[in-house]
Amino acid sequence: MKTMNHLRKLAGVSMLALAGLTTANIASADTWRYAHEEYEGDVQDVFAYKFKEYIEDHSDHTLQIYRFGELGESDDIMEQTQAGILNFVNQSPGFTGALIPEAQIFFIPYLMPTDMDTVVKFFRESTAINEAFPKLYAEKGLELLKMYPEGEMVVTVDEPVTKPEDFKNKKIRVMTNPLLSETYAAFGATPTPLPWGEVYGALQTNMIQGQENPIFWIESGGLYEVSPNLVFTGHGWFTTAMMANQDFYNDLSSQDKQLVQDAADYAFEAIIEHIDGLAEASLEKIRAASDEVTVTRLTDEQIEAFRARAPQVEEKFIEMTGERGKKLLAQFKEDLKAVQND
Repeated sequence: MKTMNHLRKLAGVSMLALAGLTTANIASADTWRYAHEEYEGDVQDVFAYKFKEYIEDHSDHTLQIYRFGELGESDDIMEQTQAGILNFVNQSPGFTGALIPEAQIFFIPYLMPTDMDTVVKFFRESTAINEAFPKLYAEKGLELLKMYPEGEMVVTVDEPVTKPEDFKNKKIRVMTNPLLSETYAAFGATPTPLPWGEVYGALQTNMIQGQENPIFWIESGGLYEVSPNLVFTGHGWFTTAMMANQDFYNDLSSQDKQLVQDAADYAFEAIIEHIDGLAEASLEKIRAASDEVTVTRLTDEQIEAFRARAPQVEEKFIEMTGERGKKLLAQFKEDLKAVQND
């Protein structure tokens, strides 16, 4: 387990919150701790509270939830989960990709479909999602409980973009994910890794000229205020994963393991209902809040110019992940073909 001195160095961690975590760890075995990467009311927060609702309605356990910034950023909460301080964590493959390179597959552009029904069916039925990924996460001491979609990725920029050439000389913020950097380099931009907490200020001061996120996150984070041109490129969906510390999970009784699995399934069904129509509602809020916002939806012809650059990102993924990644990508495509042909 990490020492308390090490934990004090984790960026943004509240020492009071950490003290509470340590005390809870000693005093109450049935108080579980769960951290995620988003704000109150955002998709991961809704998922977490649905998970909590099921746990507390069907057992004597309680669940303490920590939102973005309360225990640090994404890297911090993953460290704390691997150390056993947190029991559950919600982290997107954008950050987990540094730990599990194969998780970067979600950042290959135009691999995922864009219509919600197909996306949801894929997450329900995919062999890659439901069989291959749990084994990869287990190698890092993590019990993968659920992968789920949050929303279509939307790019915000300092001026509208309709072709790859429009990205020239533009610094686009990316998560600390090598493959996502490769994607924006392929699109013609200059990928610029930045922690989430620095993004708004970097856009405001023109240190960067754009970023990507689901539309609800653009709305809740106020990014449209400093990056008002929204571009729907159709290149992917934001995916996230909810997992447990594996030692903690393995030590649970069979009854509690089933409880946790059932709670994850319950939260998944709730979140699929929650995200249905969420993008449209978020866009309406953005338009109502700002007269400066523009919305550009690329035509099929415009998308093809971006899609033509995707193969080099696939090649980079295989280069990074080797034979395992190549096999996973083949399974991914097979799974997608199956749901699209139904």
